[in-house]
Amino acid sequence: MPSAQWAIGVDVGGTKIVAGLVNADGEVAAHQVARTPHRSTDPSVVEDVIVATVTALVASAATDILAPDVGLTDLSIGVGAAGWVSNDRATIRFAPHLNWRDEPLAQRLQGRFGVGVTIENDANAAAWGEYGFGAGQGESRLLLITVGTGIGGGMVFDGQVERGAHGMAGEFGHMTVVPGGQECQCGNRGCWEQYVSGPALRRAAIARVAAGGAGTADVQTAIDDTDEDMAGQKLTDLASFRDPLAAEVVADVGRWLGRGLANLVAALDPGLIVIGGGVSAAGELLLAPARQALASHLSGRGHRPVPPVVVASLGPSAGMVGVADLARRDARAIRGSDD
Repeated sequence: MPSAQWAIGVDVGGTKIVAGLVNADGEVAAHQVARTPHRSTDPSVVEDVIVATVTALVASAATDILAPDVGLTDLSIGVGAAGWVSNDRATIRFAPHLNWRDEPLAQRLQGRFGVGVTIENDANAAAWGEYGFGAGQGESRLLLITVGTGIGGGMVFDGQVERGAHGMAGEFGHMTVVPGGQECQCGNRGCWEQYVSGPALRRAAIARVAAGGAGTADVQTAIDDTDEDMAGQKLTDLASFRDPLAAEVVADVGRWLGRGLANLVAALDPGLIVIGGGVSAAGELLLAPARQALASHLSGRGHRPVPPVVVASLGPSAGMVGVADLARRDARAIRGSDD
């Protein structure tokens, strides 16, 4: 029977896989990190890394955190995946940044771990984490946007994760905001995440320098980094240290963020918007221009409330915390049905 105190949350992103041991209060007691092998053409390679990361996490926690008689099969396990998850939370239908196409991930991992595994879209998991333990506590209609390798979206309405009819709601990053614009990995052009993401920061910096912007040597180093996510992280860090051009680039991305949020607010009318993901580390440098753009582009502006836009308080742990709690709840429901 799974331990009620501890659960494992795994966040599978476009660049890294993080597994955390999470208690019932949403606190991460230990974690393990591995790089996502996203260039592999074999989807089982990512599965292998998930298994190895979780196994290493449990082994490292066995002596000083877990009780002596608690092993891997005693724990609830949840995996938050960067992709479209079927409504039964068993299959990854499509993952733009990974080589998963109709991948029966829950079944495969259950066979490897010997215990049931909860699969959830990573942004849904992060939204649930912020709703239960972070910036969204007490909010009945929460919209979360994660900005990292791309854009993820999650919604918690009236205490339930809103997954849509087929489990694929919240893929806001693939809204077309510039018809015929930048090519996206999803196969379309002009998707929102092509203008709001870590890679988008690099492209914006290149454009500003090409237009005569006074970029520092540090900005040029970031631009020259062919790893677009790492370049985005460098530019976010530089903006936080008040590098002028990096700050301008973050503000550019923030304005694109706000324009997209205006569309979502018009459609969904959330009570609170939480911004997470790696790029959210820029804080107010990103959020202030986003709020301004949201207010200026929102339909019916001046005659309707504009929801607050805040940064995620759980930071990069939100997905781990959320999917661990969802896994714990699933295990509890199964135990209840067996009673």
